[in-house]
Amino acid sequence: MGEKKKIVIAEDHNILREGLKSLLSSSNEVAVIGEAENGLEAIRRVETLKPDLLLLDLSMPKMDGLSVIKEIKSRFPETKVLALTVHESEDYILSAFKSGVEGYCLKEANRDELFSAIHTVLQGKRYFSPGISGKILTGYIEGKKTVQPVSLWDGVTEREREVLKLIGEGYKNKEIADYLCISVKTVEKHRSNIMEKLDMHTTSALTALAIDKGLVTKESKI
Repeated sequence: MGEKKKIVIAEDHNILREGLKSLLSSSNEVAVIGEAENGLEAIRRVETLKPDLLLLDLSMPKMDGLSVIKEIKSRFPETKVLALTVHESEDYILSAFKSGVEGYCLKEANRDELFSAIHTVLQGKRYFSPGISGKILTGYIEGKKTVQPVSLWDGVTEREREVLKLIGEGYKNKEIADYLCISVKTVEKHRSNIMEKLDMHTTSALTALAIDKGLVTKESKI
C-alpha cells in the first residue's frame, strides 16, 4: 500500500469539520493533516503543510472560497482543490472552475460520493456532483460556452469584493482598513465604487448583496 495522500479540511462550521475529519479517518488512502476555519487560515495551512488536496467550503469567513482557490492555484498549483458546497447556481459553479478548482461536490453528497470525488480529483481528473448541471460544465470545460452578457456584478473588482464581504460581516470602515492594511479613505472609495457600480445606496443593501453572492453566511463577526 502506498503512502496516504494528505488532505487539509477548510470548513468554518466546527461540527461539519469534525464530521468530515472523522469520516475521512476511515480511509486507507487519505489522511487529514490540517484544518482551517476561515479562508486566510486555509491558505496558511496549505503553505505550511503542502497537502495533496484542499477540501474547501466555498462560503468561508475572512476570505471567500473563490478567492482562496485563485490564491492556492497561483501559489501552490500542486495542491488540488475540491470544493464542498451547498451552492448549485450556474454562476457559482462556473466561477469555481474558472478560479481553478478541480472538483465540485455538493454537501448533500453521501459518503461514497465524497470518497469518489476525492479519489477522482487526486487522480488528476475533474469531478462534479451528479446533482448539478453536467451541461453547464461540459460546455465550459470543452471551451464551448457561449459568451454571456456582462452583468453589473462582473464590473466589481476582486478588492471591492473583499471589502463587500467584510461589510457584509459587519465590520466598520476602520476595522476593514486595519484588516486589509489600507487606509480608511481607500475603504471609503471602494465602498463608494461598489455602490455606484451596482446602484446601491445603503449598508443594508450591500449586506444583502454579500449574502446573496455567497460571500457571507453569518451575521456576526468572525
